[in-house]
Amino acid sequence: MKLSDEEKRELEEIYQAFLHDEKILRMKEISMHRGSNCYIHSFKVAKTALKRALRHNKGDLKTILLGAILHDYYLYDWRNDRSKMEHHLSAHPYIAAENAARDFFIHEPIKRVIESHMWPVNFSEFPKSKEARIISLADKHIYIKEICCSKAYKAKREKKYLRQIEKLFDK
Repeated sequence: MKLSDEEKRELEEIYQAFLHDEKILRMKEISMHRGSNCYIHSFKVAKTALKRALRHNKGDLKTILLGAILHDYYLYDWRNDRSKMEHHLSAHPYIAAENAARDFFIHEPIKRVIESHMWPVNFSEFPKSKEARIISLADKHIYIKEICCSKAYKAKREKKYLRQIEKLFDK
């Protein structure tokens, strides 16, 4: 799928608005997989999902972009909260969807995308839409890349990751 300059600009504006949003910046405090945090992880998933959608000419790009950015918008560190630890994998998609709906007034398709991104862990939440499947696969792809890295160069890798997510469309 080829995007016009106007479509690229519109998606980049949405991406940049979220990249610098006060509420989204709180995700930096939540550690994720080895040298990453929730903020970096979510924007890497957004870039990966959007590239796949464009490559395969599938899905609504705004839904993919917003769903990917907000898919882990649960806003707590489950590693430090014993009450959240046991059910985090299955519960966080619903919490993220509620938080996103509250803070960003997302529409129903985006909420369903967020809720289903953990399939097959949440076996009952199969990603039914193209957008949900793209985000679910992109999330797993980024997760695997993050966990395969050693912890030794965490600070260096975080700087690299932040540079990687500065812009949606690389030149």
